[in-house]
Amino acid sequence: MKITAYLIIITLLTECGTPKNVVVDTETTTPAIVTETVVDTSQTVVKTDTLNVPKQLKSIEVVVPANIKSDVVDNKIEEVIIVKTELPEAVEAVEAVEVVEVVEKVEVQEILPETKSLPNSKKDTLNTLNHDLFNALLRAHVNSNGDVNYNGFKKNWSKLTAYIANLGANLPTDEWSKNKKLAYWMNAYNAMTIDLILRHQPLESIKDIKNPWDQRFWKLGDKYYNLNEIEHDILRKMGDARIHFGINCASVSCPPLLNEAFTASKVNSQLHTLTTRFINDPVRNKITPDVVEISMIFKWFSKDFKTAGSVVDYLNKYANTKINPSARVRYKDYNWLLNN
Repeated sequence: MKITAYLIIITLLTECGTPKNVVVDTETTTPAIVTETVVDTSQTVVKTDTLNVPKQLKSIEVVVPANIKSDVVDNKIEEVIIVKTELPEAVEAVEAVEVVEVVEKVEVQEILPETKSLPNSKKDTLNTLNHDLFNALLRAHVNSNGDVNYNGFKKNWSKLTAYIANLGANLPTDEWSKNKKLAYWMNAYNAMTIDLILRHQPLESIKDIKNPWDQRFWKLGDKYYNLNEIEHDILRKMGDARIHFGINCASVSCPPLLNEAFTASKVNSQLHTLTTRFINDPVRNKITPDVVEISMIFKWFSKDFKTAGSVVDYLNKYANTKINPSARVRYKDYNWLLNN
């Protein structure tokens, strides 16, 4: 600011002639009036020991050529004083702006901590069980017949693994309802089966993988699970044989993969629909009153279906054609080709 003032003084005086000397003393703070004007034959000297100027200036001594009239010099000095007195006000204005900016920054810092609790942060996302991501993937890459577009899943593999990570961070507890547990474990089984296929592509059948149902790639809570454990040690022990039509083994003869995720509120109706659809599917089961040719699933897991009395009794709960109790039962060959 001092340098700017000096330049203003020099510029204004240049209009009157080339000065030999400009001196500004800025140590004390005594304001007053011009007391003396000395005119020499060679030069004019104007002393302002007590001008009414800001406290930064004590005196201004200006040496100018003698041919310049004193009243012109007086006018120039007054202009310099006016400019100089305006400078502190400008400084105050700048300081005021700087203070406002500091206050605004403080307000922003007070708001920032609140954003840490937003639900879209990674931590909060993991800590909240959500089947929506898996539901969107199934909608996008599984058609209504249960055919799976594994190439489509592969392009969104990171989303699938993110969903499995969400399951891993939200293991079922004793407080969960049966339906919530059913939805959780069937979604887990299906998501892991798809992930297993993606890990081993290209392949024609899940059986091309060595011990596919014993692979432990997926950590839920503090434990790594395989598909056998989820199916036999968890889902089957829940006592609902319909789970066999909800989980998918990535094969043609498997019950078709549902193209939406299971949820606690819908799982009962979802399983009812899947069971009815599978039993009445003429490709997978041929049913007549006296002869039924059905999926090997009913043989492998006959114990689960006989809770209703017999396999035929179970079929009659969902079959469109009434089967005689004495009907002959045959089992169809199982097609293990990939369901793509």
